[in-house]
Amino acid sequence: MRMSKISSKVSGYPRLWILAFILSLVLLAALSRSQDGGDQFSASGIKPQASRRIPSKGEGYPPVIAYWICGTNGDTKRMLRLLKAIYHPRNQYLLQLDSGAPESEKAELAQTVESESAFKAFGNVDVVGRSYAIDKMGVSALSATLHAAALLLKLSTDWDWFIPLSPSDYPLISQDDLLHAFTFLPRDLNFIDFTTNTGWKERVKIDRIVIDPNLYYRENTPIMYAVETRETPDAFRIFGGSPWMILTRSFMEYCVHGWDNFPRKLLMFLTNVAYPLESYFHTVICNSPHFQNTTVNSDLSFMKWENPSFGDLQILDLSDYVKMLTNINKTAIFARPFKEDDPILEKIDKTVLNRSAAGISPGKWCSNEGKNRSSVEGFKNEEELCSSWGGNIDDVKAGVYGKKLKVLLSELVKDERVRTNQCQGQR
Repeated sequence: MRMSKISSKVSGYPRLWILAFILSLVLLAALSRSQDGGDQFSASGIKPQASRRIPSKGEGYPPVIAYWICGTNGDTKRMLRLLKAIYHPRNQYLLQLDSGAPESEKAELAQTVESESAFKAFGNVDVVGRSYAIDKMGVSALSATLHAAALLLKLSTDWDWFIPLSPSDYPLISQDDLLHAFTFLPRDLNFIDFTTNTGWKERVKIDRIVIDPNLYYRENTPIMYAVETRETPDAFRIFGGSPWMILTRSFMEYCVHGWDNFPRKLLMFLTNVAYPLESYFHTVICNSPHFQNTTVNSDLSFMKWENPSFGDLQILDLSDYVKMLTNINKTAIFARPFKEDDPILEKIDKTVLNRSAAGISPGKWCSNEGKNRSSVEGFKNEEELCSSWGGNIDDVKAGVYGKKLKVLLSELVKDERVRTNQCQGQR
């Protein structure tokens, strides 16, 4: 579901191109600041947590996932619920509210994170303190994604995969299951969907000139586009697909640092394209010889399309529960979008995550992870399921879903076409 609509048309072709060029420079300058340490990623006095426990790395150990959850005004409750549903002390988490959220909500988010005992104990949850405007439709969303990756790289270089999420997302498996399944995968695989649906081409419209004012305005502002068009590039091929993906650390380092300049050139070009998240990472990976054979053509997500040509998704509810759980057998590990506090979320908590409404999803790292919610007498708030942490954070216990996912992903990766064909014939 799109967060905003194109609101106006702009004429005056020369003026627009000058503005587009200025915006490109602004975008690159902002990313440079995020890499050189000039950005303060704290909120209401919270600093990057120095007490982070470093997970063991190497053959046989589970991977480390870097999660970025980005929301806007009114999303704090959903962000915290999602965070607790996907929490594991091995992982790294970065939370962000854009400038649409008031300062009081940002303070509430930071204070809640600071007060959660598990987050304090393991020091792996941080909050972005400097907010800025983001339009989910424009290049400001891509800029924010690259900024988040740069901050996560600054916070830790231990992680293996980067997963961006929105407050309307929710997991379909526990973190123990996910980490177990990913333990046996090559750490160079990028899960990125290359769609054959031509709808993304209509939305991206490479020749359409777009201006995203969120690159220079403090408040969230709808994007604009011009009547005039420009030539399609011939120096590289444009690829596209789902804006949701799971990307490796090495690939994100390449996108952030752009050492051969192509990621930066493409970023400047896509500054003036609608929905660049549906083409940027796809195009970078398929135009880069080092990464083009690292793709798995899947975003590992369950979604129900209302109108694929316009990118519209249907809100998921209880009627979709059986389909989602069946889809776990087809390697879906996240589903989207959900309404806040929809009954289906509680059902997933109870039957899949073994999680209480206010608690953290238990794993083997919890001392009492073996208890079942329904078997604890006098259990009202049910937070005791993960109230102490005597377990080993380097050890995970796979359930039914994790074991199935391991087999399915392993079979998928064995198929040589996964690595060689995704960047051929897709345009």
